[in-house]
Parts: sequence; structure tokens; C-alpha cells
Amino acid sequence: MLGLLISDKEKMELEYLLKREMDDIVSDFQDERIDHIIKRAMNEKFNILFSLFKRVSTEEECLVYMKVKTKLSKHNQ
Repeated sequence: MLGLLISDKEKMELEYLLKREMDDIVSDFQDERIDHIIKRAMNEKFNILFSLFKRVSTEEECLVYMKVKTKLSKHNQ
């Protein structure tokens, strides 16, 4: 386990970067030209980013991405 000390400004920047990356994955996931194998890798990346996002964001923000995560999981089945 690792610890990390960051300032409030750094926390906000981390949240922004994670949101932007997760939003990009969600928009790319809807592209039908992308192969199923690539989408599975994208889903795994989203899960990793979301686990980081949960550590720095509020419950309300997490709920938004939890809905997206559920939709991505359903598409992968």
C-alpha cells in the first residue's frame, strides 16, 4: 500500500484528469467501429480509473460514474 499527500488544488486536478479520461472512454465505447477486444481493455481501464476516482471525489460524483460503469459492464457481456 502506498500513501500520497496532495494539496486541494492537486486533488481537483486529479479529479479533472480522471473525469476527462473516463468520459473519453465512455464516448469511445459507443463507437461501433471499435473491436470487442479493444472495448474489453477500455472497460478494464475504466474500472482502474474509477477506483482511483472513488478515492478523491464525492459520493455524488461517484454515483454518476457508477451508472456509466454498470452500462459498460452490461455491454461487455
